[in-house]
Amino acid sequence: MSVVALAPDYTGTVADSEDRFHGNRLLYIGWDDHLLFCSPVCLPLPAAMPFGALQSDVLPGVYGSHPDFEKIDWSRTQWFDSGKPFTPDPAKSLADNGLVHKSAIRFRTPGLKGIKGSSS
Repeated sequence: MSVVALAPDYTGTVADSEDRFHGNRLLYIGWDDHLLFCSPVCLPLPAAMPFGALQSDVLPGVYGSHPDFEKIDWSRTQWFDSGKPFTPDPAKSLADNGLVHKSAIRFRTPGLKGIKGSSS
């Protein structure tokens, strides 16, 4: 997210630039129709991590407590990068999938609408 300074001569150090995360990138990740998690999570992840590892190794630790998580059909999951649909390649890295520092990705799981269809 960009910030515009109101003062034209403002200078300052960006405290959350990519170089401050020891080789990791911040990714914001949200699960649509599952408001038990009220906002996206922000995770520092290595740019070289395969997208498939995000799905198989990272997301279960974040969203696995939700009863819908074990029902996800990953082959039908719809992914969005900054609001635009995209089809990630699980074998390619996060970087090679076009995800940059502070990318906001969301995923939608057709047929799963939260606890008893409540979007929670």
